[in-house]
Amino acid sequence: MATTAEFTYSQVGEHDTKESLWVVIDEKVYDVSKFVDEHPGGEEVMLDVAGQDGTEAFEDVGHSDEAREILAQYIVGNLKRDPSDPKPAVKARTSASSGDEGSSGGIPGIVYAVLVAGLAAGGYYYLQLQQQQASV
Repeated sequence: MATTAEFTYSQVGEHDTKESLWVVIDEKVYDVSKFVDEHPGGEEVMLDVAGQDGTEAFEDVGHSDEAREILAQYIVGNLKRDPSDPKPAVKARTSASSGDEGSSGGIPGIVYAVLVAGLAAGGYYYLQLQQQQASV
């Protein structure tokens, strides 16, 4: 279905309730009001981005091809950005982290945090042993 309707960020922002829930994903505007109750992640995650650019949240979750096909059914138009509109967070993060594909948050971020904490604890323990041996 070809979409020719254009909506401003302000217009999208007027649809921020469960009954009228619009969201922007990759510069496309979707009316997902009828899908809120069916969303596997629950309505709260959708309400968090209601009337806003939800691209970053959508991409961070890693939606399946099937989820993207479902989303396509709800397209109502394209976003017509104004220079005063908030910039999409996913675009800024992508340019700031080019080549840093494995650290987009989620499980890899947790693994790195645990690894750093483990190294810090190991270093502390090693220094404590060295001090005890030096004082004996």
